[in-house]
Amino acid sequence: MAEKRDYYEVLGVAKNASEEDIKRAYRKKAKECHPDLHPGDKQAEERFKELNEANEVLSDPDKRARYDQFGFNDPMAGGNPFGGGAGGFDFGGMGDILDQIFGGGMGGMGGMGGRRRNGPMQGSDLRYNMKLDFEEAANGCKKSFDFYRNEVCDTCHGSGARPGTQPGTCPTCKGQGQIRSSGGWMTTVRTCPTCGGAGKVITDKCSACGGSGRKRVKRTATVTVPAGIDNGQTIVMNGQGEPGTNGGPNGDLYVTVGVRPHRLFHRDGFNLLLEYPISFTQAALGADVDIPTLHGSVKYHIPEGTQNDAEFRIKGHGIQRLQGSGKGDLIVRVRVEVPRKLTEKQRELLRQFESTTSGKEYEGRKSFMDKLKDVFNG
Repeated sequence: MAEKRDYYEVLGVAKNASEEDIKRAYRKKAKECHPDLHPGDKQAEERFKELNEANEVLSDPDKRARYDQFGFNDPMAGGNPFGGGAGGFDFGGMGDILDQIFGGGMGGMGGMGGRRRNGPMQGSDLRYNMKLDFEEAANGCKKSFDFYRNEVCDTCHGSGARPGTQPGTCPTCKGQGQIRSSGGWMTTVRTCPTCGGAGKVITDKCSACGGSGRKRVKRTATVTVPAGIDNGQTIVMNGQGEPGTNGGPNGDLYVTVGVRPHRLFHRDGFNLLLEYPISFTQAALGADVDIPTLHGSVKYHIPEGTQNDAEFRIKGHGIQRLQGSGKGDLIVRVRVEVPRKLTEKQRELLRQFESTTSGKEYEGRKSFMDKLKDVFNG
């Protein structure tokens, strides 16, 4: 039999970890290897057992204190600090485990755990896709939007029963919301098919909500969009999701941003890219030009002899860094334009200019001609 690993190592926490640290680590790791997410994977099942055993001990102050003192040789643990049975793992408590890991959101998976609806449960999370203009995302803004969520019916106050009546106890599960069955060393739990895990049945349904206890309601929310947010990123609005049940907290509202493209600028991380056309005269002689930015224009000197596709960096005129100071840069790529239509006088002037050149003015052409000579004379 393989040697048992230290419980702190199993959960990936330090020995001085707080209860919240342990709970957070357990939830994260248990989601990664839950057997119902990896059907038929024995290694995932063993890993899940190991995690639950470690959590059972470290989340209990008394058991944790004894483990810190005695390790696996705790004289009070009976050789099995996790409890269970002959197999060392009891699936009968899986409903509680699933509620702890998934907040009740995975009840009934694989027949391993029933969803407990009698206790407080967090409401469902909601998602909203928001479109922003390029400038709104770059500079930040506040946006209001309408969305829909299911809320407690104001007619029956969430009971699902017609006003003046009350739901009755489910005759199948006797109000437990779950049906347990044992087979050898394993106890399985499944959601009651009659009441759906609620523990109660409604014989006289509320006409406003059809017995669900919830109604679809239109709400308006205002979100603060931080400067520098990018396409596809998400803002979490805590507590703006659907209300919980039995006193549970609201879920969250996830607002995912879609940014419309800009007509001039392209984004590269926190830098902005701009293609800027100049004439071949400006490229040859140099020129002072006005470069557009998201906040007006800035003066910039194009140096003499600038080549096509040359890039210049203007510091601090890019995108605001999220949760940080400073901005990215504006990278300007110049495109040298050659005129398509010339007057006869312009042609003559260009011919005169060309006749005065020695070829040394064109570095790329000179380099090419030198290579050409090497190829044919080599």
